[in-house]
Amino acid sequence: MKNVIVTGGAGYIGTHTCIELLNNGYQPIIFDNFCNSSKRNIDTLNEHFGNVPYYDVDCRYEWKVDNALNRAINKFGKISGVLHFAAYKSVGKSVKNPLDYYDNNVGSMQTMLRCMKKFGIENLVFSSSCTVYGQPDKLPVSEDTPLKPAEAPYGRSKQICEDMINDCVKAHQLRAVTLRYFNPIGAHPSGLIGELPLGDPENAVPYITQVASGLRQEFVVFGNDYDTRDGTCIRGYVHVVDIAEAHVKAMNLLLNKNLVSNVFESIREEGSEVDDAWLTSLKQTENESSNQVFNLGTGDGFSVLEIINAFEKESGVKLNYRIGPRRSGDVSAIYANVTKAKRWLGWTAKLNVNDAVRDAWRWQQTLNSEK
Repeated sequence: MKNVIVTGGAGYIGTHTCIELLNNGYQPIIFDNFCNSSKRNIDTLNEHFGNVPYYDVDCRYEWKVDNALNRAINKFGKISGVLHFAAYKSVGKSVKNPLDYYDNNVGSMQTMLRCMKKFGIENLVFSSSCTVYGQPDKLPVSEDTPLKPAEAPYGRSKQICEDMINDCVKAHQLRAVTLRYFNPIGAHPSGLIGELPLGDPENAVPYITQVASGLRQEFVVFGNDYDTRDGTCIRGYVHVVDIAEAHVKAMNLLLNKNLVSNVFESIREEGSEVDDAWLTSLKQTENESSNQVFNLGTGDGFSVLEIINAFEKESGVKLNYRIGPRRSGDVSAIYANVTKAKRWLGWTAKLNVNDAVRDAWRWQQTLNSEK
């Protein structure tokens, strides 16, 4: 098995990715300080999915990461790559506490890049976000869409991290894949793993499921006067299991020695013309340091009210919600063009929004049954 470090691996996307890594011949090793996650997730992984060792590490501190890497290498052997999830993720909290987001998100990225160089780890999969695009002029956004100023410090912290990776690619041997998510939602279909927010949920779907369960009084829709089809914000959404699968494919891409021929064959089979610029970039990815960026989404956008309607349909529960004022940091609409991920990674979203809200509701019922 190939050993890979998963920073923030006890969190929402990290735990789902660990499951997919185990299913595909990798040994995930979690680095997490549990500031926004729970050891319960690691217990569940070990009980139901496979052995996942972990180290209690705050990735902002180089000496702590050095120590954990030394211990992991001594116990498990060579580390093939790093999947870096460790970050704060709330748009709203980043507006209120911007320095916390720069300290944690940018600081942990800087430390991991330093330690990867020191330990000779050349492969990185970075957890980025669609917020790096800011308010786009045209939809859907592709990886070539120019980045606008981010609407909140969270998005700016991800932009800075992407710049740091690009600079390190130029400076020394580093091969990276950056994955820009379009709002991960849902939970593992088993009902055993899902989003486990500490305190008030910052994302819409876990807040919706908690309101539907009676744990919270109401769900607030932040604004209904946007220039969208129903006045509420439109977002791309993607099932967390699909996102987890994309991370495995991204690591495969970095470790694959036959990348160009494999992607060329994929393009040929779908009957598309071969783009010379793409093939040149692929060859660079295969043979040199590089950072390849991919959008992860379904290719469609859904409004907040459409997500509520999908949840009510799948759960059979009428949601108590009201319209509130706009929230600072929100863009009106954004969703992804995912053609590049399909061609290069062989990845497309297999699950839809209805699947995601159904699985999220199943996970909420699991939590309810434990109380």
